[in-house]
Amino acid sequence: MVSTLPEHAIYRGWVRHQRHAPRPHAFAYRVFMAYLALDRLEQAFAGRWLWSVGRPNVCWFRRADYAGDPTRPLDQEVRRMLAERLGRRVTGPIFVLTNLRTLGYVQNPVTFYYAFEPAGGALDAVLAEVTNTPWGERHAYAVDVRATRQQGRPAHVRFPKAMHVSPFFPMEHEYRWAFRTPGRVLAVHMENWAQGAKVFEATLRLERRPLDGRQLALALLNHPFITGKVALAIYWQALRLWWKGIPFHPHPRTRGGGPPAAPDAASPTAAPASPADPSGPPAPPPGEAGPASPPAAGSGP
Repeated sequence: MVSTLPEHAIYRGWVRHQRHAPRPHAFAYRVFMAYLALDRLEQAFAGRWLWSVGRPNVCWFRRADYAGDPTRPLDQEVRRMLAERLGRRVTGPIFVLTNLRTLGYVQNPVTFYYAFEPAGGALDAVLAEVTNTPWGERHAYAVDVRATRQQGRPAHVRFPKAMHVSPFFPMEHEYRWAFRTPGRVLAVHMENWAQGAKVFEATLRLERRPLDGRQLALALLNHPFITGKVALAIYWQALRLWWKGIPFHPHPRTRGGGPPAAPDAASPTAAPASPADPSGPPAPPPGEAGPASPPAAGSGP
């Protein structure tokens, strides 16, 4: 599990969601996401007309859209959050996989931070920052890849759901996630389990492209308003679930269940039983394709 590609990049591919209970529901969308080194953010879009860091543009990286104290560098805040959750420091480079703010709007159901070891480039840890829609709450899950990985195999973890995400799922779920080291292919597999049965799964499978003028132009041409289409997809899939009669679960705050989980989460534990391997390509359902993102409020965990 060693990364040999330490530069900024664009990842393009598919995300697939599949519900198994209480009624089947599936869809797949084409996506692209930016993959940026946090210690070299300012260099990512140097000389680009339509892309930027820290200043408004057609596509831009806005510090306040991400984890921690927005007055502090994101690199420092992600390291602090990982240290608090894992009980140890990460000292190697960190990359963020994200949807950039586009045409003034951002929608990131899940942002992934990949932390690497300083020597050899092996994946050390992952911080997954989940944002729920429409509430805009964030919750960060830390995955200790160093403690869970097997050479050449994905890192598998399981842990209880800690924040209300989809109103079509209850809180009483266990998450089972699998990560591979980003390389030519980037893959994440996420499952929800309840009462010993798998009720939902999502797979993100992307292929790496260089962060150059041609690939940036293709990204905008194919997905001119990716974040707006993410939001539209969330509400469209929620409407489909409602139409199918999927039970609705109000936010715990609105049913007297107390406040939502705090934004700081404990580190997940290694999974003794592995979920599905994320290395295979998702199988899009016939006739369902378009832009989206990883698990979202209307359809995800």
